[in-house]
Amino acid sequence: MEALNVTALRADTPGVAHRVHLNNAGASLMPSPVLDAIRGHLDLEARIGGYEAAEEAAPAIANAYADVARLLNTTPDRVAMTEHATAAFVTALSSIRLSAGDVILTTRHDYVSNQIQYLSLADRLGVEIVRAPDAPEGGVDLLAMEELIHRRRPRLVAVTHIPTNSGLVQDVAAVGAMCRARDVWYLVDGCQSVGQMPIDVENIGCDFFSATARKFLRGPRGAGFLCVSDRVLDGGLEPLFPDMRGADWIDDDLYQPAPDARRFETWEFAWALVLGTGAAAAYANALGLEAVRDRARALASNLRARLPEVRGCRVLDRGAELGALVTASFEGHVPAELVAELRRRGINTSSQTRIDAVLDYDQKGVDGALRMSPHYFNDDSDLDALIGALGEIVGS
Repeated sequence: MEALNVTALRADTPGVAHRVHLNNAGASLMPSPVLDAIRGHLDLEARIGGYEAAEEAAPAIANAYADVARLLNTTPDRVAMTEHATAAFVTALSSIRLSAGDVILTTRHDYVSNQIQYLSLADRLGVEIVRAPDAPEGGVDLLAMEELIHRRRPRLVAVTHIPTNSGLVQDVAAVGAMCRARDVWYLVDGCQSVGQMPIDVENIGCDFFSATARKFLRGPRGAGFLCVSDRVLDGGLEPLFPDMRGADWIDDDLYQPAPDARRFETWEFAWALVLGTGAAAAYANALGLEAVRDRARALASNLRARLPEVRGCRVLDRGAELGALVTASFEGHVPAELVAELRRRGINTSSQTRIDAVLDYDQKGVDGALRMSPHYFNDDSDLDALIGALGEIVGS
């Protein structure tokens, strides 16, 4: 496997000239090909009109679907473009015909918005939310998950691959095998994993895989996508509120869903962002996701090893496998205030409070965390700047 050319990657990333960007789990810096794709289509819309530009860009749009499909090891007709990851996740969730008494089985590490949506379904429909317990080393206990699938017969299993509040990487493929063995619908939130590591939806065995463009994939904000399995389409699943892109109105009281993943799309798109998403996927594919994963994780591991140099620091990440998101607390310091102080020094990070991950933060006994997320274009000088700045802030 060829090593990444970090110098070239940084030259491809205009933002590194202005900031030390360690907030890739929030929104990464877009590389030049992504910016060019977005700007080029916006310029085209300005010159000839929005509808006309979309028609002229049809071949490039088709390539964007193909590049995202390649990223996930699927085919373009199994990819739906969405406005963002939550839209992708919700449209998948809405396609499961849930009734009172049905069980949604999830983990203690699912994304906060997903947890809220499960609770809303429990309130409105009377479904039961069951969370599998953690293993001693962190992350979902796979034996407990399998027992719950067997004993509770959930209507849906939903798992976040990499939580927003931890470096934990959950074994979604193992859960997928359990779901397939018992014919249970399986939804994976891949927001933090796509673009950070190789993703193979066939190997994962999921029926739905939702993701965003803006994080480790390095695409634009306001864009996401959903991948669906053959089983979803063959089973007739469709979103609760399809529109005229996802279905045809064929008689007074009859509509027909699209035959492919387009049934999960809506008619209105920011096509410039779809093209930017495709460009980000093509960029990641060209680099090789194994090399991307290895470099990003090496930087994160180095950061975890160095953070204890800072007085009062406690690294919070737990799990058998850890990714490129690093979380820590600092005794006597509010994470949001650390973010502001670091930003004044030209260093981008992000923070969370308890309400972003109630179960995890309560278990760890903290009120929140500082999130630091290096990516493959970062280098050791970026980590040096962060550790030095934290030492100054905390030391003062």
